[in-house]
Amino acid sequence: MTHALSLAERAEAEGEVPVGAVLIRDGKILAGGWNSAINSTDPTAHAEIVALRGAAQEAGNYRLPGATLFVTLEPCVMCVGAMIHARISRLVFAATEPRAGAVTSQLSLLDLNHFNHRIAWRQGVLADQAGAMLTDFFRHRRQTK
Repeated sequence: MTHALSLAERAEAEGEVPVGAVLIRDGKILAGGWNSAINSTDPTAHAEIVALRGAAQEAGNYRLPGATLFVTLEPCVMCVGAMIHARISRLVFAATEPRAGAVTSQLSLLDLNHFNHRIAWRQGVLADQAGAMLTDFFRHRRQTK
């Protein structure tokens, strides 16, 4: 998660919402990513999607069984769907996303039984640091407008 936080700092330095993600399998980092939707003009360029794309390229397969995704913010609906399709095994996220979180805050998509793949998940790892980074980012953004 500390690596994901450093990637979130990179996003912030680029003017993006500070969210970072790292995908690990067998103790090896397959890929990392940070929010880049603004700079890439790509609404799907969330940190999780960037990391999943990179990991799939590294693995040579769009399915990533046995992989764990560490992300600094609770994923949205789009990102949860991508994780299910990628067949990752585990999700670990830091801060909850009260407005659009699709794991526990607004929806509990990973607890539904109708999907053809289940993902184990855990929340709260380094949540204070990730939450403070986001709070500071949005506070600063409001002050500069």
